Amino acid sequence: MTISLTALEIRALLLDVEGTTTPVEFVYQVLFPYARAHAAEYLARNQDSAECREAVARLRSEQTEEGTLEYVFSLMDRDKKSPGLKALQGLIWRDGYKSGELRGQVYPDVLPAFERWRARGREVFIYSSGSVLAQQLLFASTNAGDLTPFLGGYFDTAVGPKVSADSYRVIAQRVHVPPAQILFVSDVGQELDAARTSGMRTALCVRGRGELPPGSAVHPTIRTFDEIVD
Repeated sequence: MTISLTALEIRALLLDVEGTTTPVEFVYQVLFPYARAHAAEYLARNQDSAECREAVARLRSEQTEEGTLEYVFSLMDRDKKSPGLKALQGLIWRDGYKSGELRGQVYPDVLPAFERWRARGREVFIYSSGSVLAQQLLFASTNAGDLTPFLGGYFDTAVGPKVSADSYRVIAQRVHVPPAQILFVSDVGQELDAARTSGMRTALCVRGRGELPPGSAVHPTIRTFDEIVD
């Protein structure tokens, strides 16, 4: 399906990361294992830093029974969207990107789409369950180069859950664009449902899946950003 930004009077695009701009495999086969492998060493080496102490304090505020590292591994095993875990992962990944062990990945159509949308004066924002720091690190070091100049801002679950319509209302207020003039693109139907309830336009990104997921009958479906046209 082709989505016309001009026809919909879209002024800004809000993009999910995993499965939308970035391969799911990169998150689950590269980023998550890296954080797990380096968590103990990072905590030991940075226990006196303010950033590390803040992340640990968040984790401890979530539970009191387990030790910090044991709790971190437990959250990872259950793929929980814990603010404390996301903060810690971002810090660990920052070291990985800085050392060159990590490099962000995006789909081939992402850079051309960013260039096309920004050339038309449309703003592009990111909304992910990963921390703002993790988002910035990924887009600053991608296989397509530094994409941060194309991005007007980043949002994580500090604004609210991705399945809550109020989260999208908050984002619309912060970017000073009416919800009806924002297109939210994600591969998760529940997120799109919430965005649509807030008044945003939506697009379900399926990225070459053979069988369409739930939500494809409700939200316009795209397989590539090339299908989001001016």
